[in-house]
Amino acid sequence: MKILIKNCNLISMAEKREKYEEGIDILINNDRIEKVDKNINIKDYDKLINADGKIVMPGLINTHAHVPMSIFRDTLDGYGLQEWLNEKIWPMEDNLNEEDIYYASLLSYLEMIKSGTTCFNDQYFMTDAIIRAATEVGIRAHCTRTLMDINGGMEERLNELEGLINKHSNNDMVTINVGIHSLYTCTKECVERAVELAKKYNLYVHMHFAENSQELEDIKKIHNTNTPIDLLEKYFKDVHLVLAHCVKVKQEEMNKIKGLDLNVAHCPVSNLKLGCGVAKIKDFIENEINVSLGTDGQGSGNNLDMFEVMSYTALLQKGINENAKLLPAYEVIKMATRNGAKSLKMQSKIGSIEEGKKADLIIINLESEKTQPINDIFSNIVYNTRGNNVETTIINGNIVMENGKINIENEKEIYKKCNSIINRLA
Repeated sequence: MKILIKNCNLISMAEKREKYEEGIDILINNDRIEKVDKNINIKDYDKLINADGKIVMPGLINTHAHVPMSIFRDTLDGYGLQEWLNEKIWPMEDNLNEEDIYYASLLSYLEMIKSGTTCFNDQYFMTDAIIRAATEVGIRAHCTRTLMDINGGMEERLNELEGLINKHSNNDMVTINVGIHSLYTCTKECVERAVELAKKYNLYVHMHFAENSQELEDIKKIHNTNTPIDLLEKYFKDVHLVLAHCVKVKQEEMNKIKGLDLNVAHCPVSNLKLGCGVAKIKDFIENEINVSLGTDGQGSGNNLDMFEVMSYTALLQKGINENAKLLPAYEVIKMATRNGAKSLKMQSKIGSIEEGKKADLIIINLESEKTQPINDIFSNIVYNTRGNNVETTIINGNIVMENGKINIENEKEIYKKCNSIINRLA
């Protein structure tokens, strides 16, 4: 299928193009971007989209989420992280079945597609149901079978993960990674076996790290170490690593990790709601460590709106560092697009609008009282734009939402099903 987008205002995020261009046409041929130029004159297209006055930019990339946790939205009040997991979430998760996971995932995909996310990095279990739902709606998925063995179950989970790796090795829309829940829920043997698996199949490792102070104390006891940061070099020296949170990594510890292939998935909204604090993203950037953005699950992150995450990211770093010049808006957009692609080892395929790359892009309508007038387009996107400004979402060359209408049937049935699941669990 050939799609021709006419006369858009383009934020391509491509290094070799201008940051902002007006009057640009984009030709999509099947799953690829074939041409990006002014006045593309062809007649053999299947679909014409008039984007006059609208913004086209790369689809947003959520590098840390728990997709089926849509049903646990707003269950956090009154709990700290460990209390919430141990007393509330993990007991309910023990009673989930594959149908529950499937419908909870569909609800998250509705939210992602409507708010401009085209690719996500998930960490959960019953992964076949998550992938089945992702395949049906056409969203780009990075998934795993989360590994944790503090209460046993290591072999079963490792075998399940390796089965997923082999099953989806040739799936262009699904990428499997090695998901280690955390160092405080995994023994030394489990971590080492997981890293062996990552090296065997050349996969990256996705893990929670240094989210709060209690976690650091637990890691010290379980792994008999004085400094949890030292375990990164000990266990993960030769693998591509995506670390969610990193709130409690200190400036003086940067020298110990900046030589690693380490990427930070910054989740500011979740970190705030859990009372963890604010990650010093400035320090990672100054040490040339790649920083991307994530929402976490809706239980702690409220929602999957990556535009909201961009806003919090910029505001918090300016505030805690008392420096209004930190994190220019364009750099924050880069975190949600190009940096996200780099984190997921997808920079050659997604993260920017360039000829030859996959056609993952969104069209934004800024004709609203909240976004007019536009004095600085990048600031407008970071601070004033939200997911409901997304009008059209294209993933892998397929229009999955157009003019606000999503290609998923029975939305209300999905809501009803998810409410019945949480009522049963509660």
